[in-house]
Amino acid sequence: MHRNAVIVDDHAEFRALAAELVSAAGLGVAALCPDGRTALEAIAAVRPQVVLLDIQLPDVSGLDLIPQIMSLSEGVCIVLVSTRDAADYGRRVADSGVAGFIPKAELSVATLTEAISRP
Repeated sequence: MHRNAVIVDDHAEFRALAAELVSAAGLGVAALCPDGRTALEAIAAVRPQVVLLDIQLPDVSGLDLIPQIMSLSEGVCIVLVSTRDAADYGRRVADSGVAGFIPKAELSVATLTEAISRP
């Protein structure tokens, strides 16, 4: 089965880079979203298997979107990204139920593949 991804980040340059890495990791790119509202609409429409989700969005915290995303796309693999370290968010990242967290500076095909391959 072909897996697809939705990329959610408010920076166009990062969305473009992430799209290249997602494609190189063997996933289709179903949507590129600049904010939480657009992301929820896209996720409801395409039901992706993977969501690459920035924590700091202009309209909402990515952490607050997680339960909504999980309810819209059953079994979705969410990978959080941020310019900050996971430790800056305290237990919220660890307790969120996501597949992984990748600092934006460390996002690569290898780190993305590792995160989406976790059970």
